[in-house]
Amino acid sequence: MSVALFDGEQLIGHRHVLIGRGHAEQLLPTISDLPDGGRATAICVGCGPGSFTGQRIGIAAAKALAFGWGADLKGFNTLSLVAAHGRSLSGADQLAVVIDGGHGEWLVAGGQAMNDPVVVNSCTPDAAVSCITDQHVAGQRAVDFVSLRGFGQAWPAEADARLFPFLGPKEIFGDLRPLYARPPDAKVAA
Repeated sequence: MSVALFDGEQLIGHRHVLIGRGHAEQLLPTISDLPDGGRATAICVGCGPGSFTGQRIGIAAAKALAFGWGADLKGFNTLSLVAAHGRSLSGADQLAVVIDGGHGEWLVAGGQAMNDPVVVNSCTPDAAVSCITDQHVAGQRAVDFVSLRGFGQAWPAEADARLFPFLGPKEIFGDLRPLYARPPDAKVAA
């Protein structure tokens, strides 16, 4: 979970913590611990891909806070933020993103330069190696990917909200909905 509060591009407060479960219980208290209770005139939320529940909690909380505070509301693809982190670490203009997708799959996006539309594929590690050719690779599975492929530079990176100012304007959108890389595991009862 990663939250950050900015005044323009100046970081006022942030919290970045890796948690497995508990987003619903921890998100709003984490925001309220930011200066001024985290109150903002604009909110931008990661819409995924990510965990089914985490995506929905983040979007619902952002919508509720935007309504309550009268704030503007936008979204972004989470892999864009991972790519921004990777670009800040590597200095590369373009890189691939590889993160854990669950069920033994990785979520991959190749050739991520600022303002590129993000096209995410969910695939096995072997399939990922065959479709990504970028020299620089960022994400929580970057080291595993480069090791499996046998070449390249890995940049372990997360979706860190402190790097939000490094997103390009075309990486931010107004159509807030969860971005899924594959269908959810839960099925509607017949």
